[in-house]
Amino acid sequence: MSQTTPLPRPAAPAARRELPEAPFLAAARGERPARTPVWFMRQAGRSLPEYRALREGVPMLDACFDPEMLAEITLQPVRRHGVDAAILFSDIVVPLKAAGVDIDIVPGTGPVAAAPVRDLAAVKALPELEPEQVAKVADGVRLLVERLGETPLIGFAGAPFTLASYLIEGGPSRNHEHTKALMHSEPEVWHELAGRLADVALTFLRAQLDAGVDAIQLFDSWAGALSERDYREFVLPHSAKVLAGVAEYGVPRIHFGVGTGELLAAMRDAGADVVGVDWRIPLDEAVRRLGGRAIVQGNLDPALLHASWPVLEAEVRRIAEEGKAADGHIFNLGHGVLPGVDPDVLTRVVGLVHEL
Repeated sequence: MSQTTPLPRPAAPAARRELPEAPFLAAARGERPARTPVWFMRQAGRSLPEYRALREGVPMLDACFDPEMLAEITLQPVRRHGVDAAILFSDIVVPLKAAGVDIDIVPGTGPVAAAPVRDLAAVKALPELEPEQVAKVADGVRLLVERLGETPLIGFAGAPFTLASYLIEGGPSRNHEHTKALMHSEPEVWHELAGRLADVALTFLRAQLDAGVDAIQLFDSWAGALSERDYREFVLPHSAKVLAGVAEYGVPRIHFGVGTGELLAAMRDAGADVVGVDWRIPLDEAVRRLGGRAIVQGNLDPALLHASWPVLEAEVRRIAEEGKAADGHIFNLGHGVLPGVDPDVLTRVVGLVHEL
């Protein structure tokens, strides 16, 4: 499909759990819950010994398509840390893999595409994603809805720019040179690719929402490599298509990227209810850049989870205080949990945030 072709609408959004007491959902609506909610990006992962034991010998993408395994991994940090939200164990390339794109997650490297996509023929050869191709992910969501009790579940997808970057570069990139060159030199090819990837992300999110997730997060991990002008011209319309395409479900929509301090207003303008903020700017400054009215998520530097407790405690307190400038604040990291973090430290941070 091109970027102008609307996807078929679901017949009706599925009924989802009523969670009136969930602090995460209250904060995401701009309310003031009894405690500041906290969850961590990559909270389900290599920092947990129970995760490493379960995943031993199982490739990452295989785990993402195993309903029982993905459900168990998603539940692990909820049990251990007492976080206020679970995030579905998955990866941003899961819908590409499901659709039939030759892409894999290489240990120590990240997503790697077998054949970079750099011309119109390659773009048009990309397969579309059908909902049944991610049925196992949806099955995992249904298991989680049954098992999570009062804890909300966040679904997610990769934003079109970040997905496109992996496909164009062939894997992770420091400079995104091929991506930027394609954007500017062949904008029609770029918009065709980004439009198709918006369709992929939207189909993936709708499958999760129909299965019962309570919120969604759109990860534009590498959008910080762009100027605001380029973001608004080349990226915002496609991310807006994704976020608008799930609006009918009435759940909070979070938008997050790394190094996006200069893009916060643009990312909000794409249709976010909650703007994720990385660790590079204070939350009260982020709120100022967002016009003084915003719901924000963030933004402890993940590296500081390795610091001494007095240092870490002071940082948590500072961020919680700065978050009061927002209409709502969800405490999180400014990116994901690093693999070598002591999980007991994460549990201690959750306890501290809940006390503040």
